[in-house]
Amino acid sequence: MSSISLSSGIRNNLLSLQNTASLLNQTQTRLGTGKKVNTAVDNPSNYFTSIALKNRSDDLTSRLDGIAKGIQTVGAADSGIKGITSLVKQLKGIVQDAQGTTNTSDRQTLQSRFNTVMQQITDLAEDSGYDGVNLLQGGSLTVQFSEKAGDSTLGLTGFTADGTTNSQLAIATQGVSFTDTASLTAVVTALENAEVVLRNKSRELSANLGVLTARQDFTKNMVNTLTTGADNLVNADTNEEAANLLALNTQQSLGVNALSLASQQAQSVLRLLG
Repeated sequence: MSSISLSSGIRNNLLSLQNTASLLNQTQTRLGTGKKVNTAVDNPSNYFTSIALKNRSDDLTSRLDGIAKGIQTVGAADSGIKGITSLVKQLKGIVQDAQGTTNTSDRQTLQSRFNTVMQQITDLAEDSGYDGVNLLQGGSLTVQFSEKAGDSTLGLTGFTADGTTNSQLAIATQGVSFTDTASLTAVVTALENAEVVLRNKSRELSANLGVLTARQDFTKNMVNTLTTGADNLVNADTNEEAANLLALNTQQSLGVNALSLASQQAQSVLRLLG
């Protein structure tokens, strides 16, 4: 089949219309997706850099859940320590009351009350866990900060803070009789030592909480920075694209008119020849 011969004017106007249509399609795609780079063909460097930044942002976002768990775990343990500290003060008051009386019946009553409070310490320690981790029952937790596993971590190590003989508070009273004044003195000493342990552990938890909170804020800011950077590489300026669309529509209309004029010129030549 023989090719159709077009005049130079018609061919130039047709080419111009095709270019305008291509730009219109590109502009409509950018407006529809909100991105100026939709595939690697559009801009390989920006496209793949944006993906890398977004992937890192997603990885860090997933770490925020672990950091939040660490914060809540420390918070639960700290609340437990505060509660246990209050109960230890009650125990000291009970022992001091026992030291202030020689009545055997009164001392037995006070010992029973003491044992009840000791059980509450055990119960409170057992209730101070969060999501399966209890730092007051010897539990531990490793919080991951970096997107790469194993890099930049914080280990939270607990201790035993209940009323049992295994407690690091060392205030269990099994075998201790309140009728023995010397035993009461030993219990007071143990309670004072327990308060020191609780204060030290509370400081340790506060330091860890400060680290966790700082890393949480840093990670949130880094996620925002990475996401913004990724978007800046590929996102389109919708105001600019809308203006481009208006200009291209006008250009297309002018192109159609120009093509029509070129065609009319060719027809005029035919009429002259006829």
